[in-house]
Amino acid sequence: MYEHASSIFGEMSALAIETDSINLGQGFPDTDGPDLIKEAAVQAIRDGRGNQYPPAHGLPKLREAIAEHQKRFYDVDLNPTTDVVVTTGASEAIAATFLALVEPGDDVVTFSPWFDLYAAAVSLAGANLIEVPLTAGLFRPDPKLLRAAITPNTRVLLLNSPHNPTGSVFTRAELTDIADIVIEHDLWVLSDEVYEHMVYDDSVHVPFCTIPGMAERTITTGSAGKSLSLTGWKVGWATGPADLIAAVRVPRQHLSFVSGGPFQWAVADGLRLPDDYWEDFRAGMQMRRDLFCSGLAELGIPVDVPEGTYFATSDVRPLGYENGLTFCQELPHRAGVVAIPHEVFHADANAGKPYVRWAFCKQPDVLKEALDRLGRAFT
Repeated sequence: MYEHASSIFGEMSALAIETDSINLGQGFPDTDGPDLIKEAAVQAIRDGRGNQYPPAHGLPKLREAIAEHQKRFYDVDLNPTTDVVVTTGASEAIAATFLALVEPGDDVVTFSPWFDLYAAAVSLAGANLIEVPLTAGLFRPDPKLLRAAITPNTRVLLLNSPHNPTGSVFTRAELTDIADIVIEHDLWVLSDEVYEHMVYDDSVHVPFCTIPGMAERTITTGSAGKSLSLTGWKVGWATGPADLIAAVRVPRQHLSFVSGGPFQWAVADGLRLPDDYWEDFRAGMQMRRDLFCSGLAELGIPVDVPEGTYFATSDVRPLGYENGLTFCQELPHRAGVVAIPHEVFHADANAGKPYVRWAFCKQPDVLKEALDRLGRAFT
């Protein structure tokens, strides 16, 4: 059973403040989302829209906008009345899904490394998280390893693509292989797709529910915090077939009940932004990725250039460290920069021991300053 320890993100963010370091650990942008959306929230407050409890399953306008978003980008048809629930961030959607779908002693299978919330949420539901390692160094899913991890106790497969922390974007072929295993073992799927609008170069985000046979089995999570760069608003959602969303709605209302009324009004407008917003957002993150990853490479710091998300991974052994945790604990004092060790994304810390994760969702000048500091420390 996973121990509900304090989060590494809080620990490292506190260390960043203590040492006046640039925080490339926690994944939040240092610039806000569109002014238009912020003004919409302010206007909603002034107009008295959302200042009291919004509807339990989410503002109808927002549920409609979420359904429109899925249709617009992926040709997924959803009934906003029955197939969508608004949550306090995608984190609540994930926790509520496990509380709804698993019983104590059940198994949830996911690929490792994984976002640390997953283990806590599975454990709070009384279930067991079974990890299947992504291919070492390449961070690709191996269907043979996945199939070997499935047992009669397995109830849910937890997917995350674009993938945190590695930045891998699973291909349609890879997802099809995974879907075959899901059908073979009659599993439900929770597909965490909060980084859906951050895919680069030739990579394409393929929602798992669009793979044949998966629509009726899959709950998909999304996040306004990630897609609109407004992480503090904590507006997320889950979508899927009516029976699964009905199940998720029951425990969800006992977690936060409701939240973010005025923000829900504004996010509905945000999801309807024109195409140029979404392309500029993606291009801006790709520019930051290229700036930071090329900068690390020029310094001789190994980096796996991500296909998606706003995270990059480095192997710190060439820098003289065998342990990423030690590296991250010393880095603020040595270089004035904060990163996150990969070992917190594994049940077996040794599996991710030499790796660290950087968050490059920062202003270009901040990234350049971080690179300068790293250069002074390691060259």
